[in-house]
Amino acid sequence: MLTLTSLGGAGTVTGSKHLLAHGDKRLLIDCGLFQGLKNLRDLNWEPLPVAPSSIDAVVLTHAHLDHSGYLPKLVRDGFRGRIYATAATRDVAELILKDSGFLNEKDADYANRKGFSKHKPALPLYGVRDAERAMEFFSTVPFDTPVQLSGGATLTFRHAGHILGAASADIEWVGRRIAFSGDLGRYGDPVLHDPDPVPEADYIVIESTYGNRLHGPADTTEVLGGIVERTAGRGGTVVIPAFAVGRAQSLLYHFWNLKTAGRLANIPIYLDSPMAIDATDLLHAHSDDHRLTHDECTAICKIATYTRDVDASKEITASPWPKVVISASGMATGGRVLHHLKSFATDPKHTILFSGYQSAGTRGRAMVQGAREIKIHGQWVPVRAEIDDLSMLSAHADADDLMRWLAGFQRGPSRVFIVHGEAEASEALRVRIGRELDWNATVPRQGQVFDL
Repeated sequence: MLTLTSLGGAGTVTGSKHLLAHGDKRLLIDCGLFQGLKNLRDLNWEPLPVAPSSIDAVVLTHAHLDHSGYLPKLVRDGFRGRIYATAATRDVAELILKDSGFLNEKDADYANRKGFSKHKPALPLYGVRDAERAMEFFSTVPFDTPVQLSGGATLTFRHAGHILGAASADIEWVGRRIAFSGDLGRYGDPVLHDPDPVPEADYIVIESTYGNRLHGPADTTEVLGGIVERTAGRGGTVVIPAFAVGRAQSLLYHFWNLKTAGRLANIPIYLDSPMAIDATDLLHAHSDDHRLTHDECTAICKIATYTRDVDASKEITASPWPKVVISASGMATGGRVLHHLKSFATDPKHTILFSGYQSAGTRGRAMVQGAREIKIHGQWVPVRAEIDDLSMLSAHADADDLMRWLAGFQRGPSRVFIVHGEAEASEALRVRIGRELDWNATVPRQGQVFDL
């Protein structure tokens, strides 16, 4: 019997881990970190319900931390199979996992020096060496090419949009065909390709991040330009917490459009994230993964001043002049953006501009929902700046996009499993699938086992 169990990403948008098992063979689709609420983050420290050494292979749909960030710990705890990913996902994962290991080590060291951690001493979940070790297990797989996996399954990757290298995973195993959406991107995105259709499947596992929402028709470039001009007009700085991979590059694209149109002429733009800088360079290396020409990539990459070292980052914070600062992380959970928030969130002339989904329990969600103070490095920081949200810039498919992708299947599946969403979003998508497609859809609980 083939079974499906969600070890993460069930009832939440983080920690995606979906286990296919047949006899003693096990295949894990995605291997993400839990983020946001403390009770979720604590799960990262708990042992997996299955021994990592018993997993034959991991299929990685894309490199964001909530899908890849547990890999270093999986390897450290005994996994010795292969990690299958597209070439761009492998390169992006290397940036993200090493950065994650570095930040884990740095945050633990900072907590120990400042004494604000409840743990004595504070320890990192994993470090840079663990991330480097995990990269040794990667095998790259081209799009649209069936590949035999360890354990006997066959994998075909198809473009999913979302970020560089992102793929849906079409897996055939013991007479069953299961399609995992991964995180789907948006149709008509100016930078990334549309999600490719999957012709058929016996079972579908689909994300539901925006399963109950639509992004709306607003012009992202126009809205972004208006926010920056309004803030600069009062002498303020716009701080944009942005995912280093995907969102930062989309923002540079829109700023390039604004500068090309003659707007924001005297407003400097800083990309203050070493990882985002490296990810932007990958646009050239993986030109088949996006719509931009070589010349467009070059122009977009030149639109911002890149800041790699800490001293230059501090100089940006100290500058009193209007500017835009794009810095990771996207939900303000860590990284350099926290230091900018400590400096700029306290003054109403500045703007904190979010540019995508904010998970429950993150500083980003709290600020978007109107929090008047946030805790950073053990201290409470008042929030007096203007708070805006470019929800239309999200790299996630909205509810209509998700339904459009499902409509690409040539026949109805036996069942759809709805994952990677908060409860309201997943349930809304389940109801819509039943009403519009007349398909059997289920929202799994974490750890629930399904026979396929």
